[in-house]
Amino acid sequence: MTTSEPQVTAERELCGLVNGLADQIGGHVRVRAATLGLTAPQATALRELTGPMTMRDLADRMSCEPSNATYVIDKLEKRRLIERHPHPTDRRAKQLVLTPEGTALREQLLELLAEESPLAALTQQEQSTLHDLLHRAVTRR
Repeated sequence: MTTSEPQVTAERELCGLVNGLADQIGGHVRVRAATLGLTAPQATALRELTGPMTMRDLADRMSCEPSNATYVIDKLEKRRLIERHPHPTDRRAKQLVLTPEGTALREQLLELLAEESPLAALTQQEQSTLHDLLHRAVTRR
């Protein structure tokens, strides 16, 4: 079965749009993070740290390898924004926990990221639909 030219063109254009949106979001995060003295990966880690979690969980949320997340967390730990605590059920693991300073900085970051977000032109319903479609595309295997 061969794919039709219009189908190939539509998929190519869709991939371009998704890549363009990812670039816009990445640039938005970099600019906003810099105003707080953070790198984009540090900002991503703070954004994704919604509660105590392991390094592996955070790396999954950041879409990176645990070793890359470790490097980022080490920098945030030096700034006293994150602490490593013993995991309550796994003696081999540590939980990452925001300090009060980290929590305050995360709240600032979230406010900055919401300002002029590349997704702000979409309604809540449109964002929800986009989320569902992208989630379905990403998790389809």
